Amino acid sequence: MGKPTGFLEYTRELPEKRPVVERVKDYRQIYRPFSTEKLKQQAARCMDCGVPFCQSGCPLGNMIPDWNDLVYRGRWRQAFERLRATNNFPEFTGRICPAPCESACVLGVIDPPVTIEQIEQEIAEYAFKEGWVTPRPPARRTGKRVAIIGSGPAGLAAADQLNQAGHTVTVFERDDRIGGLLRYGIPDFKLEKWVVDRRLDVMREEGVQFETGVHVGRNYPVEELKAFDAVVLCAGSTKPRDLPVPGRELTGIHFAWDYLWQQNKRVAGDSPDSFGVPEISAEGKHVIVIGGGDTGSDCVGTANRQGAKSITQFELLPMPPKQRPPHQPWPYMPMILTTTTSHEEGADRHWSISTQAFEGLNGQVERLITVDVVPKTGVDGRPGFEEVPGTRKEWQADLVLLAMGYTGPEPDGVIAQLGVELDERGNVKTGTDYMSSVPGVFAAGDMRRGQSLVVWAISEGREAARAVDAYLMGDSELPTKGEGDLPRLR
Repeated sequence: MGKPTGFLEYTRELPEKRPVVERVKDYRQIYRPFSTEKLKQQAARCMDCGVPFCQSGCPLGNMIPDWNDLVYRGRWRQAFERLRATNNFPEFTGRICPAPCESACVLGVIDPPVTIEQIEQEIAEYAFKEGWVTPRPPARRTGKRVAIIGSGPAGLAAADQLNQAGHTVTVFERDDRIGGLLRYGIPDFKLEKWVVDRRLDVMREEGVQFETGVHVGRNYPVEELKAFDAVVLCAGSTKPRDLPVPGRELTGIHFAWDYLWQQNKRVAGDSPDSFGVPEISAEGKHVIVIGGGDTGSDCVGTANRQGAKSITQFELLPMPPKQRPPHQPWPYMPMILTTTTSHEEGADRHWSISTQAFEGLNGQVERLITVDVVPKTGVDGRPGFEEVPGTRKEWQADLVLLAMGYTGPEPDGVIAQLGVELDERGNVKTGTDYMSSVPGVFAAGDMRRGQSLVVWAISEGREAARAVDAYLMGDSELPTKGEGDLPRLR
């Protein structure tokens, strides 16, 4: 390693955040630029640990020690080549990944882990700035056509890999812009959309074809997919978990996706008149967000920027510990208390609380009824919750956002019409080759594994692409997880 004593000399450091009073006035990225010298110091903290647990902790198998060392030595071009060999979109994961690699960092056993995610982002941005990210169309085409349904991270990764293998790839997206979750589920203050558009421009020049406003199974007949040699389902886990309690029908109660989708469209310059649905805004309202995960946090940050009068966030589960619990030892990613930048901007958070009913007047929600709960194991052995007597409470609410996760892909439409089999969780069932019960139809990402991380979606898209390539050609030269060589183009 370039600096064997670096982890002893330097402490963990991240870029400075813009002040809260400044950043809540816009939807631009939160962090200020980070100097190259400081980044080299952070890369120098990477230990010569022998067994790189960070690499196995990464769903993509990124060769993290390699590019940390190269950054420390100032060999940026080589660092970028090592990074892009396993990750199609480091500019995405470097911004929005929860970094399971850092949880697995050996240094993290005794000290704060290496800032792997930040180094990854900086490598990607350096490469774009230097002009190293250029279109690389395949040497020749195979004559095979592949349809990819869904343009989120899994669909884009599969498209990128299959296009590099020489197949003609068409990505179908039902919305008006490409990007899926990246475009409409993640606020700009976490991922500005010029970052997505910049990558899409490269992919278009490489030959990937994108079709928007195409809802396969609705306005695009499934029969037309027969013109393709293979189909990859990457439409995500988009069926939101509902809260069927009294008063759910009241106006002012919305799924988080609908709320975030609208605001991302506003930031993109779309007029609310074009939404096709009633406008949702937190301005001047008492907002309650039900769900304590990343989506709930994104709702909090968005409501702060819209000028909510108050923001309260509920979580059914108990408050996580602040430190790694004994039953989640290193190198596993622990469930610990996370205070996001959105929480820093203002939110009243509550754990172990269950919403029992919504109440209102003239059809509009005005308050919530909750009780405190404690974990309980049912007679069937399954975990559940038990109400704490005497804890009933009313909360003022003009806007309620349901951010309790997703139960799986939408079962109607393309899934039903293709006749693919679902597993016991309602996801598309596949074999180890990512192929569904219908020959030539594959699945990847949240549609196959259930609601998960962007980095897992990219990994799934890459693995599915290799399986599709082998199906079409008899074998595949596309790399599998953790392989360091770029695919040899046919």
